[in-house]
Amino acid sequence: MNVRKILLLVLILISSAASAASRHSRSSYDIIIAGGGTGGISAAIQAARMGASVLVVEPSTWIGGQATAAGVSTMDDMSRQKSGIYLEFVNRIKSYYDSRGKSMGTCYWDSRSIAFEPHIGQEAFVSMVNEARRKGTLEFLMASEIIKVEKDSHSISGVTVKTPSGNRNYSCKILIDATEYGDILPLSNTAYRVGNTKSGFIDSEAMIQDITWTAVIHKYNGGIPDYLRPRNPLPGYEIAKRNYESFVSADGNNFRNVYPVEIPVNFITHNAYRGLPDSSNPYNYDADAPNRMFITKTVLNWGNDYPGTYGWTNGKRGLPVSYIEDRNLRLQVEREALIKTLHFIYYIQNELGEPWSVAEDEYANRILPEAARDLPREWQEIVRRMPVIPYVRESRRIIGDHTLTSHELLRNSLSYRDGHTSNEFSDAIAIGGYILDLHGANTDADTEWEFEERSRTSILNRPRGPFQVPMRVLIPAETDGLIAAEKNISATRLAIGTLRLQPITMMTGQAAGALAAVAVRDGKRPRDVHPMRVQWELLKSGVSLSLCKYSDVPPEHSYNKSIQISNMYGIVAPNEYPHAPSFNLEDLDDPVFEMAVIRGADKGLFGVNELINGHYAAEIITKAQEVMGVKAASKIKIDKPDNFVSRGDFIKAIIEAFPVLRDVKPQKNSRIPFKIPKHRNSEYAEILGRLGVLDTYIIDDEFHFGRPVTKGEACDMIVRACVAVSGA
Repeated sequence: MNVRKILLLVLILISSAASAASRHSRSSYDIIIAGGGTGGISAAIQAARMGASVLVVEPSTWIGGQATAAGVSTMDDMSRQKSGIYLEFVNRIKSYYDSRGKSMGTCYWDSRSIAFEPHIGQEAFVSMVNEARRKGTLEFLMASEIIKVEKDSHSISGVTVKTPSGNRNYSCKILIDATEYGDILPLSNTAYRVGNTKSGFIDSEAMIQDITWTAVIHKYNGGIPDYLRPRNPLPGYEIAKRNYESFVSADGNNFRNVYPVEIPVNFITHNAYRGLPDSSNPYNYDADAPNRMFITKTVLNWGNDYPGTYGWTNGKRGLPVSYIEDRNLRLQVEREALIKTLHFIYYIQNELGEPWSVAEDEYANRILPEAARDLPREWQEIVRRMPVIPYVRESRRIIGDHTLTSHELLRNSLSYRDGHTSNEFSDAIAIGGYILDLHGANTDADTEWEFEERSRTSILNRPRGPFQVPMRVLIPAETDGLIAAEKNISATRLAIGTLRLQPITMMTGQAAGALAAVAVRDGKRPRDVHPMRVQWELLKSGVSLSLCKYSDVPPEHSYNKSIQISNMYGIVAPNEYPHAPSFNLEDLDDPVFEMAVIRGADKGLFGVNELINGHYAAEIITKAQEVMGVKAASKIKIDKPDNFVSRGDFIKAIIEAFPVLRDVKPQKNSRIPFKIPKHRNSEYAEILGRLGVLDTYIIDDEFHFGRPVTKGEACDMIVRACVAVSGA
């Protein structure tokens, strides 16, 4: 699909919302999302699929944020796991390239990587948005920005949006801050951190990470078109030239599968770092060594961080937090970041003599970004074909009741590894995997000592496998009606260094959308929503949440969702936990871990088909009561506890343990999926059947009260009962 068709799709997306705004057809939404980036668009899709009415307010003319609008379309994914909306997104793009015989493994010098052209990513997002609209209301205001937040006491009630056609007022029940800078936090008077300082006491000279204004460049085998080859360098080029000479040169090094990379590298090695598939190239290639020379499209996102190696002032690396706080400085910094990348393009064309310039089939910006307004015309032609926003790595972060630290991520990532058992977060809503990566501002003076983090902590606390993100970090400590997404969640700077990448921001964004939709549906504040309610929705949406895998419970198993929740809350213990070694997230070929996988040590044994007796049944029901905070009126008793427990006796025990289930209202259109014969426990089957607790037996014609219960069945029923109780 060419860029014109993509732009047409986006224009349709924009015009539908613009026309709605001009007609004042709707002034109230369940959920308003500030920012249509990776987190915001995932939140919007999830919430709309759950039937909520959603408005997305996006300042740029593209959706997809860092993955598309900012051009960072080489996925930073070390988790070895993909699920939920992120997996859907990758599969759509893979389908596109598979149909054209092209590999997505074109980056990071490894054919197992994932990369795509930004305009193809944009197409995937637009198609997912349009499908979500069929289940709920999902509208967009593009090139628009929230400029005011209305609050009723401590709770957000609405916003004022600046649109191309004037200011508009909208009310909402939930507002999600998925902006690239955390711009909703000061507008809503929400306490936040930025750098290692806090709102109210901000040190404007504290430092945050570099930004990068990337570019997608293409090899023009027939020669670079004149209008894409500026003749005159921009001011400051000579200093920039020395920087780029240290990163890439004509006689630079090949990548030798050794980290850190020995620089300078040659141009072929440079291109294989952020290489992209090329829809305009009839031939296929990947990033493995023999094929790197054939790459014809790549992203400039290496050596052009701003301010980069030369630092800001007084030898400080990174940017001052005033970049986030001061809109005028923000514009100045982004202009300099843009120019730095333009210097790179000039260097490639004139010093390396390579026939590369910006790709014509990616961005076709009719409106120049403000940062480029006063550039010479020949350079404006280049900028019109560059990403519409910069890649921003660090933003404001809410102060929640809990702040996620790098030490917690390390401990969590060691679950079921090296002799550890479960360090899972009971309220986990996403799984990610990346190193603690700060681009600049990584000295002791830049880190947060109150959380026992220093510069060296980025090595000492580096996760040793996939890790979870808990729901509590999405919720601010004081402001009600606000949920954080993107990089704006409650975490330390070092933790954000691993939570800021595209896969995990899509996952936490999807969770933010689920939390918002559940809060609206249940009529509760986000902080009062039980995590299990959100987890169940995410699991139903194909999200993986538990770090524990079992050989007898594959992902497609009907009990997999319930067993994942059981893992996180410790309701039903497995027969055997996994006992894999930890591994280096940066090394896909870690031999110790790979051998453990071959032996099956990365998976435990649940015992899903084993029959259980009454003693064991009472034990897990009692544990479920503890998890749900239910004070038992008396000890759970099951007749003939030494015998295998029957279905009839088990469901009776569930009702006795959770009498509130009698009063829980079933969801709309719920029905009992089987016939319930007359029995002394028929009443309990009727109650639990309407609540979906007995859906494990959905394939049966009728409920068989006398049949024995397996461990898997018991886990599924008790977890489903807990989910129902959590909504009471």
